[in-house]
Amino acid sequence: MAVTLVNPDGLPKPEMYRQMAVATGSKLVFLAGQVARDADGNRVGEGDLAAQVEQAYLNIATALAAIGASFDDVAKLTVYVVDWSADKLPLLGEGVARAAARLGVDPVKPITLLGVAALGEPDLLVEVEATAVV
Repeated sequence: MAVTLVNPDGLPKPEMYRQMAVATGSKLVFLAGQVARDADGNRVGEGDLAAQVEQAYLNIATALAAIGASFDDVAKLTVYVVDWSADKLPLLGEGVARAAARLGVDPVKPITLLGVAALGEPDLLVEVEATAVV
């Protein structure tokens, strides 16, 4: 099982994500969107985008660990941010960097970033879903 990240020739080569993941493995894992809740369902980082991003990424790692996988097996992320604007990019990056440091992983993956009007609960600022190959 492996996920190889690629920025193919002929496409832009962004630093914060990769254009494509080529995955080999025997199992596809589709993880529901993860939000800023701890294991007991308590709110984490109310009003703090970076803290909520960090918790969502940590939740992804926790879910994957439960099936013997890790964040390294993630092939694609979709990030939904409430009221997205470019000035939120540093906070998004901060949350990702903090989670990556805690997990000891490279967080750079193919990613789709979507601005949304709201999420399922009013205190949520971000939701992150993942697809992995194990």
